[in-house]
Amino acid sequence: MKILILGAGVVGSTIAERLSREPENEITIVDLDADILRGIHERMDVRTVAGHASRPGVLDHAGAGAADLVIAVTGNDEVNMVACQVVHSRYREFEAGARRRTKIARLRYTEYSGIAALFGPDGLPVDVAIAPEDLITRYVEQLVRFPGASQVLEFSDGRALLLGAEARAGSWLVGRTPAELGERSIKGRIAAVYRSGHAQTVNGRTVIENGDDVYFIAGSDDVRPLLSALRPEPQDVRNIMIAGGGNIGARVAESLQNHFQVKLIERSAKRARQVAERLGRVIVLHGDATHEELLIEENIERMDAFVALMNADEANLLAAGLAKRAGCKRVMALANRQAYAALAGQMGIDVSISPAQITISELLRHIRQGDVARVHSLRFGRAEAIEGVAHGGDGQRSLVGRAVGEINLPHGTSISAIVRDGEVLPLDDDTTVRDDDHVILFMTNPRAKAQIERLFEDEA
Repeated sequence: MKILILGAGVVGSTIAERLSREPENEITIVDLDADILRGIHERMDVRTVAGHASRPGVLDHAGAGAADLVIAVTGNDEVNMVACQVVHSRYREFEAGARRRTKIARLRYTEYSGIAALFGPDGLPVDVAIAPEDLITRYVEQLVRFPGASQVLEFSDGRALLLGAEARAGSWLVGRTPAELGERSIKGRIAAVYRSGHAQTVNGRTVIENGDDVYFIAGSDDVRPLLSALRPEPQDVRNIMIAGGGNIGARVAESLQNHFQVKLIERSAKRARQVAERLGRVIVLHGDATHEELLIEENIERMDAFVALMNADEANLLAAGLAKRAGCKRVMALANRQAYAALAGQMGIDVSISPAQITISELLRHIRQGDVARVHSLRFGRAEAIEGVAHGGDGQRSLVGRAVGEINLPHGTSISAIVRDGEVLPLDDDTTVRDDDHVILFMTNPRAKAQIERLFEDEA
């Protein structure tokens, strides 16, 4: 697939790195900053073009006319939209052929993404508009709902959830096997186990050890008992403190204010007043969340969760680290750079939130071949969870009519759940896949991607 990425910021460069690992992809990335492009070219097998992403001459030079996929992720919404329009208008002959080009634009401001008529047949030719702020807000909401989880990922419109959590000493499941979950009538399935960073073979006899990173999937109403089996601490959350009243921080506060007691700290006095006027249920404080004295004064030790959502990664890590040291039960920090995400764990920060990884998961849904409904990138691209729709057919690849235990999957791939008619099925080796079932797989081997995509091709 020929992929054109417009914008070499954190998201654009991360997408390029992720997709360039797949040998069938030819990647070109465009940005104004030649120095950034030079660094990308040295690290990745991609083509780079320096120039303004929406200008026809630059797009010509970048090969936009032959691109199967255009991903506009510059830091400017208007440039992203105009670039999609230029590609559509200038290379219309591609659209008339057997293939269809997909144009994806990142829109950071909800004023654009909230206007349905702006896109589509009578609007701008943007096939997919991705709003990172919406995605991050939803992601943080789920992390707050399920304390103890390091990741909460949705499938089948939220009917099934994949949670990641570290197994803790003293929890029921440590020292036991997945087969023993049935003894406590716990519904769900362990999809993957990572020990010291390495994927383990998971079957009914796998013994869960203290410190294992465990990924499990269950119906949305059934995940709490599974999480409690891994984490011995209480799971109630009432009091939340948010550092940062920017677009993301204010949106997260707004989404949580009706269900939790929320405090928000904002450094700018003007912005603090704006947020306070907009969010009537949130206590808004003007101050610096990286000052430990302020956190202690505001009773950080009584907070069930602290979420650092400021613009600077360094400030987020510092504030979250101070909150943890001062006694907050659970701390989370927004970290754009992958190196900082690794550093967060060393600082005792419970969860690092990567906007790039969250955005990439949404993008992959539109990149993967076959009838794929949802994709989540995990462990910085070293694993994937994919939800595909099964279709009947005469081909040997069809899943329909086959029992789970009879399906020969690539190494490192397992079926984690099946959703049928909106319900998550109890899953065992005798469960038979039916037409239109949503099958959720976990891949610890990304090289199996092409084989998995073929399973969801409509052969009819």
